[in-house]
Amino acid sequence: MDVHSRDLRYFVAVAQERHVTRAAARLHVSQPALSKQLRALERQVGATLLRRLPHGVELTPAGEALLPHAHAVLERVDLAAADVATAGRRLVVGVSTGVGRGLLPAVRSRVAAREPGVDPHVRTVAWDDPTAGLADGTSDVAVAWAPVPGRVRTLELAREPVVVALPPGHPLGGRAAVPFAAVRDEAFLALPADAGPLRAFWLAEAHREGPARVGAEIRSVEETHEALLDGRGVVLLAAGNAGALVRDGVTVAAVEDLPPCSLVLAWRHDDRRPAVRAYVDACREVVAARG
Repeated sequence: MDVHSRDLRYFVAVAQERHVTRAAARLHVSQPALSKQLRALERQVGATLLRRLPHGVELTPAGEALLPHAHAVLERVDLAAADVATAGRRLVVGVSTGVGRGLLPAVRSRVAAREPGVDPHVRTVAWDDPTAGLADGTSDVAVAWAPVPGRVRTLELAREPVVVALPPGHPLGGRAAVPFAAVRDEAFLALPADAGPLRAFWLAEAHREGPARVGAEIRSVEETHEALLDGRGVVLLAAGNAGALVRDGVTVAAVEDLPPCSLVLAWRHDDRRPAVRAYVDACREVVAARG
């Protein structure tokens, strides 16, 4: 079995809560996303682990058999992570594709000066995790687009205008700026449902009277570019990310009446480790120096 520790954490939470919705709230993930991962875990182990009841769930015999092993695996994973952090003071920085804005090298230099033993390691995280690894513990700090769900603290790193990328030949192609109303009713490319509030932000749901029409889900820059070339929808993005898409006839226009987006450094609210503090302080200094 090739089972991820995140899936085991999800299973243990549901086993403890005996309720998928309560477990989802505890894990800071959506209920559909949690249910999807539980089904994937059941496929991986080849057995039904949970029996759905009218007001919750109960473990099947297979689930009861897996639970102590899941606890043991997670305990060893957590101990290993703690040992590595203590020994090498390795700090994992989770980032989404295309973010950073040149900040990370400057931050690394300041961290080295402030805490020579800390070794920041950048890890690219898929778009379906809006916490960039904070939720499942695979990242210590994260550079991500707000809003970052869960119990986290944040520091704003940059604020950028929102632009819309348009497929080749789109009637609005070539315009420098458009009102949101000009594209609101089009099909939109959307982040996966697991992205939760971040998906809602990039669909501008707060600025609509009804739900967005989704033409396709996207998980990477490459998927976004291909979907644009196929004419499957338009997509909102940060102005600083536009350069990755403007080719092969794809164009972008500023959306003049949407608020800007915010790139933040996020860390768990109760994480007071010196290495995390040093990274946060270094980010704050770099941002202040850039004005």
